[in-house]
Amino acid sequence: MTETAAGTDWLAWQESWDRQQEWYMPDREERFRVMLDMVEATVGPEPRVLDLACGTGSITDRLLKRFPNATSTGVDLDPALLAIAEGTFAGDGRVTFVTADLKDPRWPDALPHDSYDAVLTATALHWLHAEPLAALYGQLGQLVREGGVFMNADHMCDQATPRINEAERALRVARREAAQDAGALDWTQWWELAANDPVLAGPTAKRFEIYGEHADGDVPPVEWHARTLREAGFAEARAVWASPSDALVLALK
Repeated sequence: MTETAAGTDWLAWQESWDRQQEWYMPDREERFRVMLDMVEATVGPEPRVLDLACGTGSITDRLLKRFPNATSTGVDLDPALLAIAEGTFAGDGRVTFVTADLKDPRWPDALPHDSYDAVLTATALHWLHAEPLAALYGQLGQLVREGGVFMNADHMCDQATPRINEAERALRVARREAAQDAGALDWTQWWELAANDPVLAGPTAKRFEIYGEHADGDVPPVEWHARTLREAGFAEARAVWASPSDALVLALK
């Protein structure tokens, strides 16, 4: 990755992150499409959105391209990914970014609004263990307005189906090998690239001080997410999309 004459090419970093994520999730765009379909169906085309654990702002990017009158607050703790997000959306008055730790019970205090039409997150909350994730869901039950929606697209594994899980793992390995043969960067290679970039080197070093190599949490099944969200105050919750390894759970306030 190179710097342009005007500064860092944030769009190139954004696209590089997307390609790296697709190395692991070839159906990533489909889950985003379904997520935004359900945003429109539940709260309309001009929502106030909280992009939870936003990373580089992948959800916000797709949200604003589809719904130009939407607004988004992105919240994350990762300084490197937030640097890319802030650079990508610099000057866009529809977007605000907040640095906060979702494990800190006071994190909502940093938000610019006390309620949202939609809270959206993807491939991020699996680094939380079940107890702090349930606590987070409880907080989201207070942040989502009445009639609003929360959606989480993430790894959701049912341990009661070991043979199906083994088949899914074999499929995932085959897909990753094909992506690698095509020249895609994996997680480690992408972060090595960021660590060697003159602009992102500092934020990347701080990122690894916070998280280490990779944070590993729990991956409870869809039923756990739906039940826990109902206990958090959502009236309805169920999966609205699924792949062999992941699911998109929607909870309606």
